[in-house]
Amino acid sequence: MAIGRVQLKIVAKLHEMDWLSDDQFEELKASQTDYTGEELDSTLMDEFHISDFQLLIAKSHTFGIPPFRAEHYRATEYTFEKLDKDFCIEKKILPVGTVGNYILIALSNPFELSIISDVQSKTGRKVMRFLGRESDILRHLEEEQEKPSIEFGDVVDALGMEYNSDEESDDDDLSDEESAPIIQLANRIIEDAFFSGGSDIHIEPSENDCRVRVRVDGICQLKLTLPKKVTGSLIARLKVMAELDIAEKRKPQDGRIIFKQFTRKPLDIDLRISTAPLNHGEGIVMRILDKQKSTLPLPALGFSAENLGMYRELIRRPYGMVLHCGPTGSGKSMTLYSALNEINSPDTVIRTAEDPIEYTLDGLCQLQVNRKIGLTFATALRSFLRQDPDIILVGEIRDIETAGIAVEAALTGHMLFSTLHTNDAPGTVARLTEMGIEPFMISACLVCICAQRLMRRICKTCGKIQDPTNREVDILERAIGWTGQVRRANPGGCPNCNNSGYKGRVGIHELMPTSKELVNGINKQVETAVIKQIAIRNNMKTLHQDSMLKVQEGITTMEESISTVPTDIEMNEEFETSDSKS
Repeated sequence: MAIGRVQLKIVAKLHEMDWLSDDQFEELKASQTDYTGEELDSTLMDEFHISDFQLLIAKSHTFGIPPFRAEHYRATEYTFEKLDKDFCIEKKILPVGTVGNYILIALSNPFELSIISDVQSKTGRKVMRFLGRESDILRHLEEEQEKPSIEFGDVVDALGMEYNSDEESDDDDLSDEESAPIIQLANRIIEDAFFSGGSDIHIEPSENDCRVRVRVDGICQLKLTLPKKVTGSLIARLKVMAELDIAEKRKPQDGRIIFKQFTRKPLDIDLRISTAPLNHGEGIVMRILDKQKSTLPLPALGFSAENLGMYRELIRRPYGMVLHCGPTGSGKSMTLYSALNEINSPDTVIRTAEDPIEYTLDGLCQLQVNRKIGLTFATALRSFLRQDPDIILVGEIRDIETAGIAVEAALTGHMLFSTLHTNDAPGTVARLTEMGIEPFMISACLVCICAQRLMRRICKTCGKIQDPTNREVDILERAIGWTGQVRRANPGGCPNCNNSGYKGRVGIHELMPTSKELVNGINKQVETAVIKQIAIRNNMKTLHQDSMLKVQEGITTMEESISTVPTDIEMNEEFETSDSKS
């Protein structure tokens, strides 16, 4: 019999479901044709009038894999968040979603086991398979995910104003903050920022108008210029949404907008809002917190292979302190959430104190800080120490009280994760010392310090490969001892990257684990430059070196790398000195 064993099982299942008659089943069983899988599928559909849907269901029952219902699938902006589109096209798989620690994928060939291991390696998650038709998978992969277009013209017209109106207005008039056009304008500003991939919204009044800017991939883009007389009502509306005092304009205020309360669209996002009295009126900055967005696995954050292996080992230590440092918006919180997600297990007790809670993770007990009632990071941390935790995350170490309790926790058998606002990893030691922490306590509790930044990724569609300039060759050779062709952004970009030449961001990391030499340096209170030299001798890659590795890999450009972090003058001088001595 020429028909294969697996093929016979599929044919038998079609017969069992009454989609093949007894005669058709016997005919196929007796066939002496050497069918490939594709040839059998074609024969069943062309000669025996089996639909591709019936064939999918039969295969699904045969292999014990749920069917992928293409008509129920809708791509979102997160579809290719954990598995990039190029990888999915190459492997002919489609990300369907995530459930717990599983990533769901649709594939057409259940026997390609190497695909499963590749997906697990890229995502750090277990794989749940769905069986789909190759045509459906390829069709969804080819479809462009168009983001909704938000228009402002009709709202401005409804306000009866022109964008560049020079008319004076009374900023104290708050009578219009509940009018329909103002409500629509506030909502559309938020919706447009979200759909364009923005992280922050800036509303900035000036002498004659008010501009609305959105930060996308770390770069502010002007979205809208509003006439001066609409500014007061718009800001009042946003303050009402955040439950702030609309009459108080002299002091900064902080609040939170739960946006799903104000829109019918399926947007489950929160906004952290901060107001400030500026010279031409109140200004507002809103940080978008997407509650639907899940954490990324550690391999997807941009760690080099060496740093990733080291970091995974360090975060599994039984006790100590892991600190992440960098400016606002450098990806510290995402890295910490990803680290906790990786070490989270039923036998581990994890407590977090956050302001705000940006992501909700299963298995974590998360606490929202509320300074208005005296619930600070220090108060929460002191409370956690009485609740038998194994791992504690403190959103930020801001003062001596929080720092002292954090060090105490790390010295008494707990693993503590937190963040600090410093420029690099070696400088964090000096920052803790300035806060009043004794050097011997820092060296005793410290596991590692990770400084990080986010750099824009070059667009995969329109990026170009070119030879580096002489200066770029010099920078690359000094930093990583490599030179070669580099990728550059297309100045005009393409529709895929919104004509910017860049799309998405990647992290760069300066991972400084403790060592015997580093502990001695901290205890002797040596200068930050000496701490950095010690760390480099113990295989720390600086932010600049890691950014050059991303250039070597073609992830970003020389221009983006140098504009994000400066070159390592001290490191180069040290290397030159050591070379001359040798």
